[in-house]
Amino acid sequence: MERIAIFPGSFDPFHIGHESVVRRAVPLFDKIYIMIGYNANKKSFFSVEKRIKWINQVFQNEDKVEVCLHEGLTVDFCKEVNARYILRGIRTSSDFEYERAIAQVNKKMHPEIESVFILTLPEHTPINATIIRDIVSHGGDAGMFLPKGLDMSEFKVFNTEK
Repeated sequence: MERIAIFPGSFDPFHIGHESVVRRAVPLFDKIYIMIGYNANKKSFFSVEKRIKWINQVFQNEDKVEVCLHEGLTVDFCKEVNARYILRGIRTSSDFEYERAIAQVNKKMHPEIESVFILTLPEHTPINATIIRDIVSHGGDAGMFLPKGLDMSEFKVFNTEK
C-alpha cells in the first residue's frame, strides 16, 4: 500500500519552516500532497494562485510532492486521495497542544488516518506566516524566511480583498 500524506495549511505564505518539514518528510512517504485549505477564520494575504505557484516552484524537482487546493475537512481530502497520514510541523509546546487536539478529533472521525508530527529545526522555531506577512505589509524584506529561488518582487504585492 502506498504511503500517502497530506500536509495541510493556509501557507500564506509558504516559508522555510514549511519547506523544511516537507523535505524531511519526503523519504518517509511515497507521495505528499501539500493541501492549501480554506480557513474561514483567516483572511488571505496572498492569492491562492500565487501560493500554488510559489510552492510548485519550490518543489519543481520533487516528483513525490504535489500542491492542491481543498475546501472542507482535511480528513475528507485524505479519503479522496487515499492518504492515511496527515503531516504536521511542530514549533512549540502550544503548537503541540493545538495539533494534538486536532489529531485526536481526526482519529475519532477516521480511525485509519494517522497524524505524523515533525519538529521544526531550532532555527525555524520563531518563523511563522503571521510575522512574515507583517514584515511584508510594512515594506520589509522577508526573503531570509522564504524558500530560495522565489521571485521576491511578488512578495511586495499582497491581497487587499476584504
